[in-house]
Amino acid sequence: METTDTQILSEAVFEKLFKEHFKSMCFFAQRYVKDFEAAREIVQEVFVILWEKRSTIDVSRPARAYLGTSVYNRCLNFLRDNRKFNKDILIAEHLFPESAAEFSDFLVVEEINKKIDEAIAELPEKCREVFVLNRFEHLKYQQIAEKLQISVKTVEAQMSKALSHMRLRLAEYILVMILLMFFIEK
Repeated sequence: METTDTQILSEAVFEKLFKEHFKSMCFFAQRYVKDFEAAREIVQEVFVILWEKRSTIDVSRPARAYLGTSVYNRCLNFLRDNRKFNKDILIAEHLFPESAAEFSDFLVVEEINKKIDEAIAELPEKCREVFVLNRFEHLKYQQIAEKLQISVKTVEAQMSKALSHMRLRLAEYILVMILLMFFIEK
């Protein structure tokens, strides 16, 4: 999170966070609570709490990670307190269209893919080439070394550099990616 000299979340930074993350956090919350209005309320509560506790928030932590964790925990609380709601029942009663969940999943996945592409594009050329060959073309280190006419040790070093960069650049999306892996229904 950006900070002021006093390390307290300023009104301008808070407004920027709200504008950048409110919509995506609503779609994220809707994935769990299956009701867009409830999702909006949950996200609004998280932002209100963020503002109220701005002097005690760890501003060194990425904002998206903080918001994602807070929204996720509030969604779990909502589901615990409203167990009577079942997605299948809501769909059967036409109160929750299946396509809304698919659309929100699509938006989240699209945003994450964009961030991954941006992070890959930032890699130095040879490092990017090694990474793409391994992760997207599924070549083993030995195959990459032969193809690029470099040593396996160089491939290992380039992959280590690439993975370190990707972890750093995508840190705030890790929670979302993990949740998507576990909760996207196929």
